[in-house]
Amino acid sequence: MNEVLKAIKERRSIRSYKPDMPSKEDLDKIIEAGRYAASAMGQQDVIFVAITDRETRDRLAEVNHDIGGFPEGMDPFYGAPAVIAVLAEKEWPLRVYDGSLALGNMMLAAHSLGLASCWVHRAKEEFEMDEFKALLKELGAEGEYEGIGHLIVGYADGEYPEAAERKEGKVFYK
Repeated sequence: MNEVLKAIKERRSIRSYKPDMPSKEDLDKIIEAGRYAASAMGQQDVIFVAITDRETRDRLAEVNHDIGGFPEGMDPFYGAPAVIAVLAEKEWPLRVYDGSLALGNMMLAAHSLGLASCWVHRAKEEFEMDEFKALLKELGAEGEYEGIGHLIVGYADGEYPEAAERKEGKVFYK
């Protein structure tokens, strides 16, 4: 089977991670896959913030937890050691689509590298906060950005789940 189609069928969202940090080289490859995602009119309006610093990752998880209203002690990043925040230029009307395509490419790239991943929401709310706007400025990301999502990345702690059967009645031809 074609390797891309195989990865599409095998990739699953993982919600339990070992604490081991993926290599910077692997994270760079995942981000590169996101950078090569299709973008409306070739705009390339998406930016990526790789968070591997434990203190920053934990603070982001704390805020994400509070926004999500999760039970005490629940880590919305499921223990993943790396988080890649995907944002796009706030004024670009197709930002959500472009960021979503980037996240999809990145999930497939992570899987192809033997890494687990999962898309986690609430980046929009986080990056509306002054604290995370300041982080973007500190990193040199000038401009107004909207958070699209996070890709949590690491090594799965356990087996990959099996894919659910695909539902019938979802494909139509004329």
